[in-house]
Amino acid sequence: MARVVKVFRTLRNHWKKSTLAACVLSYGGHWLYGKHCDSVLRREACLEAREFGRQQIAPQEQLRKATVILNPAACSGKANNLFEKNAAPILHLAGVEITIVKTDYEGQGKKLIELMEPTDVLIVAGGDGTLQEVITGLLRRPDQEKFSQTPIGFIPLGSRNSLSPSLHLLSDNTVKHITSATLSILKGETVPLDVLQIKGEKEQPVYALMGLRWGAFRDAAATISKYWYLGPLKTKAAHWFSTLREWPLVREASVSYLAPSLRPPDLPLQKLPRPSLLYRIVRRLKNYWNPPVEEPPKVEEPEKWEEQQLSTLELLIQTHNKNPVEKRINDSLMICAEPDDFTVGEFITVGTIKGDDPTLFTKRSTTLEASACQLQLPEGGGGFYNIDNEEYEAMPVEVRLLPRKLRFFISAERREEFLSQMQ
Repeated sequence: MARVVKVFRTLRNHWKKSTLAACVLSYGGHWLYGKHCDSVLRREACLEAREFGRQQIAPQEQLRKATVILNPAACSGKANNLFEKNAAPILHLAGVEITIVKTDYEGQGKKLIELMEPTDVLIVAGGDGTLQEVITGLLRRPDQEKFSQTPIGFIPLGSRNSLSPSLHLLSDNTVKHITSATLSILKGETVPLDVLQIKGEKEQPVYALMGLRWGAFRDAAATISKYWYLGPLKTKAAHWFSTLREWPLVREASVSYLAPSLRPPDLPLQKLPRPSLLYRIVRRLKNYWNPPVEEPPKVEEPEKWEEQQLSTLELLIQTHNKNPVEKRINDSLMICAEPDDFTVGEFITVGTIKGDDPTLFTKRSTTLEASACQLQLPEGGGGFYNIDNEEYEAMPVEVRLLPRKLRFFISAERREEFLSQMQ
């Protein structure tokens, strides 16, 4: 008992050192517990992947080949380590023959995809910038009609992963997020996604999966990182300081658009079985004796463009990929424009909300649906676009929707979550 009293007396006499030691031990214990939880998640994912690797294949069947486009610079240089620890072991245990191609500089992903050999699965390991480079390079290929049928897996390793909530269950744990995204590739369930083709007057087209953003909210959001020292107030500060530099922050633009087109029925994912020999013989004889009448060529009607002048604080042209399993009547992109009569307080409040999700718009916003649009900007007042969170110089562009152009792997749990939300 005397020894216990002596210990407590020592702690009381050296309370500063005791407090510091308690804080260090608490932090260390929490850190070690987090590492243990990450190891458990990796082990569970590897055990699940091993079951895929134990599946037998036919003698003439080859192993699936996957090409991984990895951006080591993503997530402040941590992407390579995250991939090697959390995703690569799962792919190896599943028996997938992977080829890892690492990008060395910005823009190299486009060139690598343009020169890449055909593969069974294409995996993009990085963030928004890496993903946009890959799909842009893929759709610029001469054989893009055939190559775009390759299923694509997205492993979120970047600081910004806008597409990930559309494909994977949301998780604050990085290890769980990466392992679940990798397992969804092995399970093989895919979903078609729309693509935006964005073309300037002289530049080659750029392709996007989420959308194009332009306006005052985008410009203010680009300066948030400068106010890092303000902690949770940095988003409000960035929008407030932008109003001090200039107010009102109204943008003028002319938008011409085409009406949306009807959505054709979904094609079957698997090929239908080949008809019997007798059926094929009868069909050929029928076509020989009664050849089908050729339909006259359809005369293409001229495109009917409608023009609208917009005065707005922000313009967003986006796809419906936020919920890729939603049943829709039309194939369309959405043009959303915020009103131009916000007060400074409303601008700061709405900007803070958009900091978490830039695709959210107020009830007073103007919304149009179209299959294509042309955006004309005033001279000298363009600024910059955000195309899938990548910055581009603003210029007059034509944006066209390529409906259901690419197929991405989606987790079954995320698909079920979307379906339950729509009920």
